[in-house]
Amino acid sequence: MGRVYIVGAGPGDPDLLTLKAYRILREAEAVLYDALVGEEVLEIVPPEAFRLFVGKRAGKHTLSQEEINRLLLELSRTYTKVVRLKGGDPFVFGRGGEELLFLLRHGVEVEVVPGVTSATAGPLSALIPVTHRGVSSSFAVISGHGKEVDWERISGADTLVVLMGVRRRREIAEELIRAGRDPSEPVAFVEKATTARKRVIFSTLDKVAKDPPLVGTPAVIVVGRVVDIGREALSYKHLISNLKHLSRFLLGNAGVEAQSVEGVPEDLPG
Repeated sequence: MGRVYIVGAGPGDPDLLTLKAYRILREAEAVLYDALVGEEVLEIVPPEAFRLFVGKRAGKHTLSQEEINRLLLELSRTYTKVVRLKGGDPFVFGRGGEELLFLLRHGVEVEVVPGVTSATAGPLSALIPVTHRGVSSSFAVISGHGKEVDWERISGADTLVVLMGVRRRREIAEELIRAGRDPSEPVAFVEKATTARKRVIFSTLDKVAKDPPLVGTPAVIVVGRVVDIGREALSYKHLISNLKHLSRFLLGNAGVEAQSVEGVPEDLPG
């Protein structure tokens, strides 16, 4: 019987894949993967390996969780290295625990490879820290699908990060206001975090509850005063980028090779 690796693929940027995950994917003989796993990550898998998409499309599961569990068991009896590949970290709302227990109960050897979770990487890709001295000393991660969430209990955290909550963003904002959060509290939606198509939308709880902005999926929702830190950081980053491009334009028109402008080194990130 083979070994099953439950592997986190990270939040989207293939450069955020761990070295261990990369090594295991290169040696994989069979891979079951979800919707949020990027093509660049899948390209690491040997072309001769068995691959099967088992995620959700158009809100519908291609296979039930029970069917995925049974398939992993069957594959472990055929291949020596089977990979269950999930976006982010497989144990943050990824049902990794269910698959782990099922396989172990059936005598299958399992190895877990943690991934970078979008719960922290998503906000940080918009320069939003989930904790910040004097602003936030706690944060909570919530599933937007969860109808059993105790909103009063969870709203006590300084920062809230909601995954898979875009479709219920109005209801989530209403629940948080009812639970005692300040209606004027800042909110950020980080769409397609860590990828080249990333987009950040700023709002407030009361505005989201009354007239939610248009947001694509996947997106991470951040609620709390740390959002203002991200907004300020992004404004500085854009200012530095604009000054850098302006310096290149002015020096280029003057026939001077663009090296630097006082206070704006040429090698600053754009």
